[in-house]
Amino acid sequence: MTKIVKSKYKLDRRMGENIWGRPKSPVNRRDYGPGEHGQRRRSKISDYGIQLRAKQKLKGYYGNITEKQFKRVYEEAVRVRGDTSENLIGLLERRLDAVCYRAKLAPTVFACRQLVSHGHLRVNGVKVNIPSYRLKVGDVIEVRNRSRELVMILDAIQNSEREVPDYVNADHSKLTASLTRIPLLADVPYPVMMEPNLVVEFYSR
Repeated sequence: MTKIVKSKYKLDRRMGENIWGRPKSPVNRRDYGPGEHGQRRRSKISDYGIQLRAKQKLKGYYGNITEKQFKRVYEEAVRVRGDTSENLIGLLERRLDAVCYRAKLAPTVFACRQLVSHGHLRVNGVKVNIPSYRLKVGDVIEVRNRSRELVMILDAIQNSEREVPDYVNADHSKLTASLTRIPLLADVPYPVMMEPNLVVEFYSR
């Protein structure tokens, strides 16, 4: 099973990095791996291991994406004209749950997925409950009227932990957001360094 259902921060500890940049990440206190052997000296990682690590980190960042879904996104990125690693990031950032997260409509990528799955969001006036739904530039996301008082949404908007990137236009007074352009890797505010070029190398082996 590849979905992260419990122990979401275990990925942080396995990678030794605060993947989502959250203050309560255990990596902030314990920068070694989980389990009884976590404090052993780490051996040198092979090229394959480095590529696998980059893939797991990028896939894990976007929440409950299965390996099958992630590979399908990669294969689409290969088919699109241009740099495959940039295309991969662009496709991932166009996911409905990702844009919801960037617009600060929920505190985490996992909460955004739940928000979408439970039907709290509309796209261009139509209810969409598929987190992987791919937005086009100009599509408008809005929180449905009956969900506008959800504590999770109100708390996320007021939280100063993250900023809304410039490729997302968010109006928190109306609880709407839209994707203004497809971002490049340099535009995406990842808390840690992502290396989609290594992901491309991993799948093209």
